[in-house]
Amino acid sequence: MADNPFAVTSTDPRSKARTGLLTTAHNTVETPVFMPVATQASVKALSSEDLAGLGVEAILSNSYHLYLRPGAEVIEEAGGLHGFMDYPGTILTDSGGFQVFSLSGLRSVTDDGVVFQSHIDGSRHSLTPGGVVRLQARLRSDIWTALDVCAPYPCEPAQARQALERTMRWADISAEAFREEASRGARALFFPIIQGSFDLDLRRQAVDHILGVSPHGLSLGGFSVGEPKDLTWEVVGRTVELLPDEKPRYLMGMGAPEDLWNAVRLGVDMLDCVWPTRIARNGLIMTSDGRMNIKNAPFRKDFSPLDADCGCPVCQRTTRAYLHHLFRSHELTAYRLLTIHNVHFNMQIMRRIRAAIRAGTFVDEREAFLARFFSKMC
Repeated sequence: MADNPFAVTSTDPRSKARTGLLTTAHNTVETPVFMPVATQASVKALSSEDLAGLGVEAILSNSYHLYLRPGAEVIEEAGGLHGFMDYPGTILTDSGGFQVFSLSGLRSVTDDGVVFQSHIDGSRHSLTPGGVVRLQARLRSDIWTALDVCAPYPCEPAQARQALERTMRWADISAEAFREEASRGARALFFPIIQGSFDLDLRRQAVDHILGVSPHGLSLGGFSVGEPKDLTWEVVGRTVELLPDEKPRYLMGMGAPEDLWNAVRLGVDMLDCVWPTRIARNGLIMTSDGRMNIKNAPFRKDFSPLDADCGCPVCQRTTRAYLHHLFRSHELTAYRLLTIHNVHFNMQIMRRIRAAIRAGTFVDEREAFLARFFSKMC
């Protein structure tokens, strides 16, 4: 891959928002981009044809989950993730670091890596920084992350510092393993993770260190761990200010509609989250006028579309009453249709964001979207 696969193509005059092009081994992705999550090589309830119809250019899969099931050897024999799941676009693989955080009762962390029990069958396994890079090489994804330690919120300063020190040490090991795989012909990009909890001095130290391992892009980790949102945006913004313009910035685990606008305003280029697909399976729908719970009784005889301003195939052909019926009847079709709508909604936001940045109207578009989106809830 090229040393610098990312190019900024336009900037907004009144914010840090920008558009760009990120070239990977499989395609060129327009940024800012939202990446639906295919944790286990599947965006839940959607097929590869669905993703193509929605214009999804990049997705995220999880190395930890794929290591456990079906196993790297199965995916490797299939020719890698793209062949295994029949997806032609960019695939970014998470390292499993967030699972280290979220499955705290099943693991122990040392300076060498993580020993954990499988949440599937209780078997014991280990993740090491170099091993995670080699795992991603076997998966043949396009963008690789490094094993990291995500500090909880709140936490003591000593805990945050220890988590960062391990993350930095592991980033060095991961970078060396990445160079070894690249020398063997791997055509991937390296996006190590910036940690540091909510301590700006630690974040500054993390940035200085991560730039020294020659990354292609920069992952911002350690957010959405229970902190108030105003603190999230303060630390994200202050961290992005430290980053070079020529590197893409990837904010991990953020995907509510308002998050997309707020992150891009601060200069973020890439986001991912399970949020739009997870809430669809619980009957929560995004519309131009806010969140809507399709389970609610008023929709039983509502024959209008989910969102009159939405161009997705669900809104073009299906009524709220029918979707209410499907969901209340536990019909599996409901999950697919509601997920299509929610993913389309996020993808359409990103198209609107990119167009607004290019037109120099991002600030006004953001204010208009948020004012309408929070005007009422159904």
